[in-house]
Amino acid sequence: MLVDLKNVTVRAGGCDLLSGVTLGVHPGEAVRLWGPNGGGKTTLLRLLAGEVAPVAGERTYRLGGELQTSAVQARRQLSVVGPDAEAFYLTRDWAQTVRDVLLAAFEGDVLKLWDATPQAAARLSEVVALTDLSALLDRDFRTLSHGQRRRVVLARALMPRPPALLLDEFTDGLSAGARAELGGVLAAVHASGVAVILATHRPEEAPPLPWRTVQVAGGRVRGEVATSPASSRTVDLPRPPGTDDLIRLQDAEVWRNGVRALGPLNWTWAAGQHWLVTGENGSGKSTLARVIAGELHPALGGSVRRPYLRRDLLTERRRTVGLVGAEVGIRQRREWTGRDVIGSAWTGTEGFSPALSAAEHAQVEALAAQLHLTDLLERPATGLSQGQLRRLLLARAVVHAPTVLILDEGLDFVDPEARAHFLDLLPALVHGGTHVMVIAHRESDAPGGLTHHLHLRDGKAQTVTRLTLPEPEAAAQ
Repeated sequence: MLVDLKNVTVRAGGCDLLSGVTLGVHPGEAVRLWGPNGGGKTTLLRLLAGEVAPVAGERTYRLGGELQTSAVQARRQLSVVGPDAEAFYLTRDWAQTVRDVLLAAFEGDVLKLWDATPQAAARLSEVVALTDLSALLDRDFRTLSHGQRRRVVLARALMPRPPALLLDEFTDGLSAGARAELGGVLAAVHASGVAVILATHRPEEAPPLPWRTVQVAGGRVRGEVATSPASSRTVDLPRPPGTDDLIRLQDAEVWRNGVRALGPLNWTWAAGQHWLVTGENGSGKSTLARVIAGELHPALGGSVRRPYLRRDLLTERRRTVGLVGAEVGIRQRREWTGRDVIGSAWTGTEGFSPALSAAEHAQVEALAAQLHLTDLLERPATGLSQGQLRRLLLARAVVHAPTVLILDEGLDFVDPEARAHFLDLLPALVHGGTHVMVIAHRESDAPGGLTHHLHLRDGKAQTVTRLTLPEPEAAAQ
């Protein structure tokens, strides 16, 4: 047995995140963890990696041929590939190149504080070739796209030649091409004898390995189960009201770490339009979203105009834009409660806000009840699963009825039931004047009724097309 858990309980913030869990992982095995948001999948991965310790029960490892209860060696060999691995580098103020991130991992560290040995350099070459990262080695990790970061943290996990890979919603944020390519990498790694443990809400996207599927729900392992495909239920968005332009980009270029991330781009988002934005990882999709929201700005010579605002100030932009994306989630990992996260929408801050009015409090309570989030309102964001936090951020993005709603892979990490509850909110929002942009790699994440499609490649508009629309008179019948 590589890792053996017997009747293990994990507790944090006064709550049992896992309770009475018994699970064994054999060398070279493929285990798929499946279950709802908050069920305990991520905590179980962190327990296997040695990142959290049990308060009851027994956890044993057999690493290097030795039986041990200490997680010290596990912490140097095992890491969870997921958003929290990215967060460490994104929330620091110093530059770490991809090369430095990988070399540090060779010794089980997070920062490169020493010169690389010949053995580390040789392993770097092997991993870079396997994961196709040579073009990114000198880039600052913080300037990479979501999909590029996911590729890097996978390579980071491979550097110390781990006996197991622990993957948390690994396919989220990856284009279809990247999923296929990295799925091949996982298959090759598994064929070499490395165990693979994958937590996912999209079991149909897992690479074709001999999976043993385990259900994790309510903090307990429910046993081996068969999975069913994720629900494809969606909604159709009505046409939003309005006649004026919302956003105008003119010769807009964004440069990050000496690399052009977007542009030059000339593009207009007019009233009455909903947009679908697609493109491979690194094509500029998230950069466009952050430009629209005012988090990034075009280089000298380009411009972004927002005619729908009387005054184009940061405070006004934040009050009228709802943005859900990977970077927004990473910035929320503080001691802010779920109520703080949602309530910050009206002031455009993150996590904190002036005291809410009675009407705003009532709106938060009503929306939380509608999205089944009431039990998260008093819990701090640091103790939530990725899916629970993303559901709060979706609520934050719509509670103030924004003029512009941008879902940048916004439904990632969310289980099918929670996804459906959120999508059900959108038609009423649109009738009230909300315009929607969906950045997605999957058709199932895009609601019906999107009117226009922008496909980006290398930061530029490769195609701009109008999607088939019914005439307003026909649609109203």
